[in-house]
Amino acid sequence: MTKTVSDSGYWDEAYHEGRDGWELGRPTPPLLRAVSWLGKPNGAAVVVGCGRGHEAIMLAEAGWPRVVGLDFAVEATRQAELLTPTALVGQLEWRTGDLFALGTKSPSEFALVVEHTSFCAIDPSRRDEWMRSVFATLRPGGRLLALFYVHQKPGGPPFAAKSEDVKPALKTAGFVIEREEIPSDSIERRSGEEWLVLAMRPAVS
Repeated sequence: MTKTVSDSGYWDEAYHEGRDGWELGRPTPPLLRAVSWLGKPNGAAVVVGCGRGHEAIMLAEAGWPRVVGLDFAVEATRQAELLTPTALVGQLEWRTGDLFALGTKSPSEFALVVEHTSFCAIDPSRRDEWMRSVFATLRPGGRLLALFYVHQKPGGPPFAAKSEDVKPALKTAGFVIEREEIPSDSIERRSGEEWLVLAMRPAVS
């Protein structure tokens, strides 16, 4: 039976076969810059669809006291463990799991969720479910820092998306957008096709 993007085996095979075109070998520049938007690290952070863990390592190096890297693929978290600097071992936790279950299994656990190339990789019919899960895993007042890949190329993954479609989905899930931009420092092959967003789960009044 043919594996789909909703099967963990699809992504394990992609890593084994070198079909990991999203891999940069380092944190993506817009997110590395946008860490400064977050202020003083406070609480736990999770990177959804963390891959080899570059953004999770970035957060730990920026002083976040506890960082979780979550990925569907066993091979991704295995490689992330191998790349973890010794000095950061106590700050970083690698989890293999389904991000769609994150909001149920870890409700209100995180102060920060970071997104980079997971939203464009899931079945597009599950995007609202992605939003709900991410919202639920954030504590009230927690924030989502996301670099959405908003291209219009056919096929996928990565599947096409428009910022004007993602924005209402964020608001429907309950997020309040604090800051947004089309970054000028995207890598060349994604230039003009990324949308950088900082959004908040409102605090309970």
